[in-house]
Amino acid sequence: MAIHITGDPAADKVLTDDPFALVCGMLLDQQYPMEHAFMGPAKVLDRFGSLDVVRIAEADPQEFADMCATTPAVHRFPGSMATRIQALAALVVEKYDGRTERLWEEAADGSDLFKRIQELPGFGKQKAQILVALLAKQLDVRPAGWEAAAGDYALPGRRSVADVVDPQSLQEVRDYKKQKKAQAKVQ
Repeated sequence: MAIHITGDPAADKVLTDDPFALVCGMLLDQQYPMEHAFMGPAKVLDRFGSLDVVRIAEADPQEFADMCATTPAVHRFPGSMATRIQALAALVVEKYDGRTERLWEEAADGSDLFKRIQELPGFGKQKAQILVALLAKQLDVRPAGWEAAAGDYALPGRRSVADVVDPQSLQEVRDYKKQKKAQAKVQ
């Protein structure tokens, strides 16, 4: 399956073809418009020349941060996100021999997948649930019990980036998030 999140076919192809890019895009999806967050891995690829996790993990932190800050920046907070990208790469090297897809290929079930994702730097409960749903809905990665691991993000509707497949669904997700924020303010 092809991923269609960013509105940029080249950036979406990077997400489709490279498991680290997809997880990295999810890492960057905070305090930044989701389609721009998911363009981050393509920017890293263009500037760094590779999404090889070993090279990223071993890159000079200041040089990598400077590269991430080059306009247009990889994220609204390029320095801190550069650090997180390198930490993510280092964990993938250490725990999964540099193969990001082992996160889901070797997960015993949805609960194990959720646990593995939560171990990633920058991934709390909600982000882990969304990534489980994204893997299931966009890449057909559906270990037993994935629905429980994804929580409400497994339900039909437009709740998160897991449900974005075109510009209309992107707007529907934005509207849903806006509605949830408004409800939270009222309470």
